[in-house]
Amino acid sequence: MSNGHIVIGETIGTATLLLLGCGVVAAVVLKKSKAQNAGWLAITFGWGFAVVGGAYIANGYSGGHLNPAVTLGIAIKTGVWHTVPYYLIGQMLGAMIGAFLAWVVYMGQFQAHLTDPEVVAGLDADPAGPVTGRKAPGGPVLGIFSTGPEIRNPVQNLLTEIIATTVLVLFILTQGMTDGLALNGLGILLTSLIVVGIGLSLGGPTGYAINPVRDLGPRIVHSLLPLPNKGGSDWGYAWIPVVGPLIGGALAGGLYKLAFT
Repeated sequence: MSNGHIVIGETIGTATLLLLGCGVVAAVVLKKSKAQNAGWLAITFGWGFAVVGGAYIANGYSGGHLNPAVTLGIAIKTGVWHTVPYYLIGQMLGAMIGAFLAWVVYMGQFQAHLTDPEVVAGLDADPAGPVTGRKAPGGPVLGIFSTGPEIRNPVQNLLTEIIATTVLVLFILTQGMTDGLALNGLGILLTSLIVVGIGLSLGGPTGYAINPVRDLGPRIVHSLLPLPNKGGSDWGYAWIPVVGPLIGGALAGGLYKLAFT
């Protein structure tokens, strides 16, 4: 595959991933949505299906990494590094496009939610903790775009992202997945099930970014969108869902080389 194919495939595939992923969270969170309050199961399965859609679309062009942590783990496994920048460019661009398109789809619901008197009244009544009394970072819709911890503990939050991403990338590498996310369609389906499993089992503390661009790209979009009463983008936390998955991807690559080769 050419470098151009990699950028195109990763852009379109990651855009699909984020459109469907951010879309399911928007559907569950926003007022005037038919799926409002559908719950964590809907979100975890929605993200799993998002992996299926994005990976199948990109698989023939770029191998469907869709995730810098996966790209890093594969590069460590194979020793092929010259294509990594092209994967990262496509993934970051695609993540931002997908998040923007999710906003387009739910534009009316965002407006209704963020101008709802009940939501507006609650903006100043959401303390981050009973001890400090400081206001929770981020706005009422940031969670649609990016992840955030239930308990704000940087060490725990970072370790959670590292462990969850290591599980994901090690699974991918041990299934014989090298140049792409999968050697066949079954591999893509199995990977989507692992994503669902990680969400159900390990997603509670941080919302399981397990993908740097999945968090950073939409967070940038959130900061730029003209949303009323949207609140901040919580840049103080933003490094954790970037650094944690990258460490996890590198650990998975190293573990694979130590244990399986």
